[in-house]
Amino acid sequence: MLGIFRVIARRVASFRLVSPAVLLGLAAGLALAGLLTQAGGALRASPAQAEASSATLPGHTGVASCAGSTCHGRSVADGAVVRQDELLRWQEESSPSGAHSRAWRAVREPRGQAIIRRLGLDAAGVQRDCAGCHATPGAQRQSDGVDCEACHGRASGWLATHYTVGATHARNLAQGMTDLVNPRVKAQVCLDCHFSGDAKGQFIAHRIMAAGHPRLSFELDLFTTLQQHHDEDADYARRKGGKTNAMRMWAVGQAEAVKRSLELFSQPARAVDGIFPELTFFDCHSCHRRIHDGEAGGNVTAVPNPGRPVDPGTPPYNDENMIMLLAAARVVAPDAAAIFDTRARAFHRAMLVGRSETVAAAQALRQSADALSGRFAVASFTREQTFAIMETIASDAIGARFTDYGGAVQSVMAVDTLLGGMVNQGMVPAAAANGLRIQINEAYAAVRDPNGFQPMAFRRALEGAVRSIRSLR
Repeated sequence: MLGIFRVIARRVASFRLVSPAVLLGLAAGLALAGLLTQAGGALRASPAQAEASSATLPGHTGVASCAGSTCHGRSVADGAVVRQDELLRWQEESSPSGAHSRAWRAVREPRGQAIIRRLGLDAAGVQRDCAGCHATPGAQRQSDGVDCEACHGRASGWLATHYTVGATHARNLAQGMTDLVNPRVKAQVCLDCHFSGDAKGQFIAHRIMAAGHPRLSFELDLFTTLQQHHDEDADYARRKGGKTNAMRMWAVGQAEAVKRSLELFSQPARAVDGIFPELTFFDCHSCHRRIHDGEAGGNVTAVPNPGRPVDPGTPPYNDENMIMLLAAARVVAPDAAAIFDTRARAFHRAMLVGRSETVAAAQALRQSADALSGRFAVASFTREQTFAIMETIASDAIGARFTDYGGAVQSVMAVDTLLGGMVNQGMVPAAAANGLRIQINEAYAAVRDPNGFQPMAFRRALEGAVRSIRSLR
């Protein structure tokens, strides 16, 4: 499994605290199901497979309907209201911003073909297991990958009027455009493929990852930045009710990821694979450790986790988003944080009892996550709250839960996102934040290699980064 933090990249205009030295190439697990594998490989899928698609869904108009030079198809970003080069950015070959357009190509390239061979998929199997995320369901052309309408909604209802005089964001939404300004709505759209969904071909089972598919990890604000095709200028703020609050986007994304995971886990058809539990729900590194087999000098590498009341021999549920959600709740919704933490512990304990007890605990925990998502969606996430969240993430109470790679990855993404969000909101000077690059990079380095992850060393690196950030407070 490739490390998540071979790079975390952000457009310069949007500000992301990553130095050029860290920009070594996007991690496979950060994008749509293998989108960021190398381009230009041999196209071994047949033409029939490349263009095979389910029937075009009513209302889907296709990429070409957006591509006019007076719309989103210009070669330069000189539009008066929007950039108008959005299609060019969507197709960008050298940048993560073009990853969606390369989605179907990834299936046809060497890595995708190797996964298909290991899984023993024929053309119908590829359609069943891959097309749900690597192409827009119901689109006219699968070769367009994840097209405009996969995120913005089928366009027939609003295409002809969204650019006319008097058009408003509210009217576009009323005519069927997806409200991507709403972080709860946006998270649900992104989670379908960047985490797993319930539709055909949108569930990434453990067997698929075992065949070579990247491990999934979700952080809404980071993914938003990587795929951002617009500038958040004064005009954008006027039309959309303000600039994106990255801190709110991050927190809501954590809550919605917890909800989605528990929703899928609660479905009997998703929770098992034959006689085995569906391992995609569990923490990878709890099992993928070195085996000493009792030899002299053998050292148990597992570290006790106070948030998981289970014994070391029990594979724990992947709780990386739960850890971040608890950290945010302790600052923004402290009255609900204790309930969430209690229910999370009860969920872990229930796994030692039985399936029915675990599902009941999952539903209770999901309700808490849903309530937090609603509160975060209207919270202001002030400067003081954001600093406090970062302090909480590095605190002993939360830091002690970073016993496995997934939670550690989420925490360093969070610190970067939250600090960058404060810069974008004018709460912290960019120059001062950039001066902390060395400490931030040390936290990145501590999660660069999943096979070499050391919890205690990581905690020290994270604490050092947050101590440095504290100086801005």
